Amino acid sequence: MAKKGKKAKLPLSDEEQLLLFQQKLLAEEEMAKKKERLLSQFLKDKLAKEEHNSALNLNKINTQWRTVLREVKTRELHKDIEILSQTFERVVDCKDSVIKSLAKDLSEAEEQYAHALRSHLHSIDQLLALQRRRLRLLEESYNMELEALTKEFETERKTIIDQHEKEIHYLQDVFMAMEQNYIDSEYESKLEFQSMWDDLKNKNLEEKHFLRLQLENIVEDLWRRFQEALKNYTDATEDQKIAFETLKVKDEKSSKEIEAQMKKIQRLQDSIIILKSKIMMHNREREEQNQYLRKDKELVLAQLRKLKAQRTQARELSQENLVKLTLESNATLKALRKIVNKGEKILKLAEICRKFETEEEKVLPFYSTVLTPEEQKEIEEIYPEELTEELTKVIVNYIGMENFWKRYNKVKLEQLSLQHRHAQLSEINRKLREMLKQYLDGISVSDEVLSQLNPLFIVNHRSNLPQHLSTPTTQPGDKPPPATY
Repeated sequence: MAKKGKKAKLPLSDEEQLLLFQQKLLAEEEMAKKKERLLSQFLKDKLAKEEHNSALNLNKINTQWRTVLREVKTRELHKDIEILSQTFERVVDCKDSVIKSLAKDLSEAEEQYAHALRSHLHSIDQLLALQRRRLRLLEESYNMELEALTKEFETERKTIIDQHEKEIHYLQDVFMAMEQNYIDSEYESKLEFQSMWDDLKNKNLEEKHFLRLQLENIVEDLWRRFQEALKNYTDATEDQKIAFETLKVKDEKSSKEIEAQMKKIQRLQDSIIILKSKIMMHNREREEQNQYLRKDKELVLAQLRKLKAQRTQARELSQENLVKLTLESNATLKALRKIVNKGEKILKLAEICRKFETEEEKVLPFYSTVLTPEEQKEIEEIYPEELTEELTKVIVNYIGMENFWKRYNKVKLEQLSLQHRHAQLSEINRKLREMLKQYLDGISVSDEVLSQLNPLFIVNHRSNLPQHLSTPTTQPGDKPPPATY
């Protein structure tokens, strides 16, 4: 709401004031038109002309005012452009100097980067070679294990196939025995059925003959009665006979029609039976096809299950390999970081050691061997080593470190010699200190000195100095010399 109030309080420009004024005039004119509808057309024409003239005047005023504003704005823009051009030139000069310095730094950094990249690529090539050898060994071990597993699989497969064939032969024998038993039982049952059928046939023939005799007597009696009833019937039904003959004619016609219809029905029934037989045949064929399809489906499902199991096993193996690869890659990255840190430390130490190098070391950093050929032969005879393939591979891998090991061994030897020299000098210093102490003890007279042996007291050309300072050494079997006081 505060922003809207601020916008409403801003002063209006001339054009806006003119537009507002024009809008007000139009509103007044409309109100005047509404109020003064009874005015004549002459006033309307006059008002239209005045409006047209006022619009033209306003347009002329606006065009002149705009030209004045454009001139003022162009002057201001020219001044701003001059100031901006000066500042731009100054900024461009500063940027050029910065770019030149950055270009120098960039060239130096590129040289350093190229040097570091070459050394890094060299080390990466060595690491890749080591990794390839390792992978080759792993591949060989994998192939060995794969061959062993394939052999085990083939042996198990052969045993399973042999066992399956044995079971099939056993089942075939069982089937043949069951079939033979079934044939024997079927033959026996047929014989029993034939004997029972003959017995029943004989009994039926006897019963049939007895019944035939009885039926003949009954039929004769019935025929006689039928003849008497027929006479009575013919006498009573002559009129009905005539009607019956007419109906018989009609019945014959209808019977012919019925026979024709029955023939048609019979044909239709025959066609229905044929169609039913065809349907049965088709159903059987479809059932057989469905059975074959079910068998194929079961085989496909079994293969699919096997393939799914193989896929899951392969996925598990790939996942395990991926986990192993990630762990090994993390371990290698950690080892490489340690190696890089160690290399950086070595480079720093090398820079520090370079300050303490002598002129001879700077001129000849890699010394040749000091041993003569005879001494080298003696060393080889003392330490004979047969070069194996693994040892030769290791030596080939570390050929690049030969100069480093030369300098390292030189420094190590110098260090050992200095340590040995330091031990000798410290021993000499200790002996000299002891001798000086003994001498001072011999010069001074005190209770402590008198209670000990006096080194300055000589008897028979022998002093009281301790025996470990003398040159001759005592053997374990020799007797110690007598002490002199």
